[in-house]
Amino acid sequence: MQAAVAFFNQYSAMLLEGIRDTLYMTFSSAALAYLIGIPLGVLLVITSKDSIRPMKAFHAILGWVINIGRSIPFIILMIAIIPFTRAIVGKYIGSTAAIVPLTVAAAPFIARLVESSLRELDFGIVEAAQSMGATNWQIIWKVLLPEAVPSLVRGFSISTITLIGYSAMAGAIGAGGLGDIAIRFGYNRYQNDVMIVTIILLILIVQVIQSLFNLLAKSIDRKNR
Repeated sequence: MQAAVAFFNQYSAMLLEGIRDTLYMTFSSAALAYLIGIPLGVLLVITSKDSIRPMKAFHAILGWVINIGRSIPFIILMIAIIPFTRAIVGKYIGSTAAIVPLTVAAAPFIARLVESSLRELDFGIVEAAQSMGATNWQIIWKVLLPEAVPSLVRGFSISTITLIGYSAMAGAIGAGGLGDIAIRFGYNRYQNDVMIVTIILLILIVQVIQSLFNLLAKSIDRKNR
């Protein structure tokens, strides 16, 4: 008991800051990645064969570019785009700097999640909208995206949890957060107690996020019925 109290007194402030930085990096990069990923995912769907705006060459090139983005391991991507990160935020170390590679890594992944969510829809609703004279823009904003919201919410939980794992890896170059604490104290200083606590905290964050998004998706499903 005394050991636990001593540990809490020594590391509680640092761990709370690590939780804050982890959540800041994760949700900021998730929001930015969705701003990029949703349009890319929509373009993948609407430009595919037999869709509302087929563009074979564009669809093939876009899919190829997205696949390249998904293929690069995050730790390599993070180091490779250090000049780009420095150009955007003026530095490459710290929580704010980590948002840049996190966003770049997540956007192609999210684009594929969005594509998958939209392809799950019954194409009959698109044909019905077309028969009523809806434009392509109206079909996207008033039919496809609203109908896919429950699936998109579940995809958001997947991408957010993935970004938590990426943010932990970003600690390898001083990004801050729980990953940075685990590396600096748990790994470099052989403090197993700090390592274990950071792992437990990351697990708890993942479980809370997954539960919240599951509840939100179920609530949206009920409203749509």
